[in-house]
Amino acid sequence: MRDVVEQLLAEAIREAAAAKAVTFDQMPAIEVERPRDPAHGDWATNVALKSARAAGMAPRDLAALIADRVAQHPDISSVEVAGPGFINVRLAPSVFQREVARVRRERDRYGARPARGERIQVEFVSANPVGPMHVGHGRWAALGDSIARLLEHVGYAVEREFYVNDAGVQMDIFAASVSARYMELCGRDSAFPEDGYRGAYITDIAREILADEGEVWADRPAAEREAHFKEKAYAQVLEHLRRVLHAFGVDFDVWFSERALHAPGPDGGPSEIERAIARLREAGHVFEHEGAVWFRSTAFGDDKDRVLVKADGAYTYFAADVAYHWDKFGVRGFDRVIDLWGADHHGYVKRMEAAVAALGFPGRLEVIIGQMVNLFRNGEVVRMSKRTGEMVTFEELLDEVGADAARYFFLRRSTDQSLDFDIGLAKQQTNDNPVFYVQYAHARICSILRKAAGDEAIDEVDALAARLIPDDVDLSVLDEDAELALLRKIAEFPDVVDAAAEQRAPHRLTRYAEDLATAFHQFYTVCRVIDPGEPDVTAARLALCDATRLAIAAALRLLGVSAPVRM
Repeated sequence: MRDVVEQLLAEAIREAAAAKAVTFDQMPAIEVERPRDPAHGDWATNVALKSARAAGMAPRDLAALIADRVAQHPDISSVEVAGPGFINVRLAPSVFQREVARVRRERDRYGARPARGERIQVEFVSANPVGPMHVGHGRWAALGDSIARLLEHVGYAVEREFYVNDAGVQMDIFAASVSARYMELCGRDSAFPEDGYRGAYITDIAREILADEGEVWADRPAAEREAHFKEKAYAQVLEHLRRVLHAFGVDFDVWFSERALHAPGPDGGPSEIERAIARLREAGHVFEHEGAVWFRSTAFGDDKDRVLVKADGAYTYFAADVAYHWDKFGVRGFDRVIDLWGADHHGYVKRMEAAVAALGFPGRLEVIIGQMVNLFRNGEVVRMSKRTGEMVTFEELLDEVGADAARYFFLRRSTDQSLDFDIGLAKQQTNDNPVFYVQYAHARICSILRKAAGDEAIDEVDALAARLIPDDVDLSVLDEDAELALLRKIAEFPDVVDAAAEQRAPHRLTRYAEDLATAFHQFYTVCRVIDPGEPDVTAARLALCDATRLAIAAALRLLGVSAPVRM
């Protein structure tokens, strides 16, 4: 709809210029927005205010000139000049009525854009493989996957990636922790590492190893035992992460191992970390100081320079991250990379942007900071799991509220806001629960279609609707206020998707879905859908119901939430 109105305004300005009614050295850029008050129309623009000086006219005079021409188009119901020179446009009902046919034709592809020829990688979650995910990881999983779905819908080729931090000291501590618990289970003395991982899950991992392999490792040297347990426990945790994320509806295209960055290159050549540092060195962005190798990140806006290689020859975590992003851009050739990080990484953004710029890809890294989740149960803060007495894990939350409610609640707030997640509300099957409210609207429409067909047993609603509603249904009878309000809300979907994708803002879709459900419920309250005495009205209203169903399903699909046909 936005594109249609902008094109109509542009045509009106071109026609006025061609008729010598106005002169521009350069055609003005046109932007439209929705008025805050729907009584002012469907769209508004300030193009006359912005371009009046260039045209040598008073803003209201220029606005009237444009409005007179736009008003002549058959898709326009009315145009008015408001205030100092705003133009308010109201579209004809036929525009929205045509949208019903479009939704029913395009279905899952409603609002989709053609392929753009641009590859985007979205990297998210990337939890350390040393234990279970916390609820914050669940939020980032929902955000990353929904952002990827939105970008795919508007024409980008998207790859989802999980970066596995499987190198470094934390893996050694993890292995030593599992080894100590294993020895305890075998009845052997073993000092637990002072900085070890103390969660009950460590004992669970050790118990699984004991069940699989017996006590054979109790008599092996500690170094040999820990080396074995590192790989064994790491594989168990990684499989656990995959399983939980899959249950949440999130599957990654690539699980990238940090170890690959440290491994020798082909034919024993330099590792990827060494190659990335060499590239920075060749570009003049590396220097040595006090035995360490530094990246001159201040040259790219960072507040201080950063160490790549410590004086003892060990690589920093930052060096691995530089190499990882060189691999994304320089090796795999992504046009844009979106990283979703936790709030504790906020101070890391500038140095990473500096490194990517120094590697030759300025402006192509986008970092989204996901804020934390505060758990509540019926208004009371939840601090620990009743099951374990430790933190509530993402898996526990998922088991209790289900994937649909978890995803929807995680996505209801802007990424840059902390989220209060009420477990009690998420489990309610009432209209107070927003995901239930939206899903119920979808299921209710499916019930209406079944009732119209006289068969309550049918679950194949798509086939039912196609059989029930003729392709040439006359939609011009949809002129009641509630019908037009619902039509307008459906037609907003493509613009909402464009904005949500551009702004990386899935929460815009949740707001849209709830508004659409409200518009449907209001329509259903005042408009009788199935009326044997009005077959034409019945057919048109069934088509409107079906279009609403498809728009709700499309929004939920982009959120990763199911659209049930019965509730």
